[in-house]
Amino acid sequence: MALADSQSGCIIYHGESPAPVKLAGTVSKGDALGYSDGWKRALATAGSVVQMRCVASEAGVADQVITAYFGLVEIGGRLSGGTEGNAIYVAEGTDNGEYIDALPADAGDSNKIVGYTMTALRITVHPNMNVDSLVT
Repeated sequence: MALADSQSGCIIYHGESPAPVKLAGTVSKGDALGYSDGWKRALATAGSVVQMRCVASEAGVADQVITAYFGLVEIGGRLSGGTEGNAIYVAEGTDNGEYIDALPADAGDSNKIVGYTMTALRITVHPNMNVDSLVT
């Protein structure tokens, strides 16, 4: 079964290294955020990759300042179907911010591991400690 991320009902059990960020788009609580002409949802899609740098502590809209976690974050509530021990990646698509446990495979996609599945309903991510990477 694959990890599903509803982007709603998020519970942040633990968040480290909080700092304010000014949003450049709409985000949901727990979204993976990156920086590309402002702080917005991270995205793994080739040609428009936005590498994950932090996690949104709350929902927000463009030009709003929110707190984001730049260190270790434990997330639940918005997730289901995960397999314990699987690597976590940022999802492909448009305007994303979701987490998946399937390795992005298209050339140019981001294949950066950002965390691991702890249970079917909970993940741990550490957004800023991994080197950026792309599928070649």
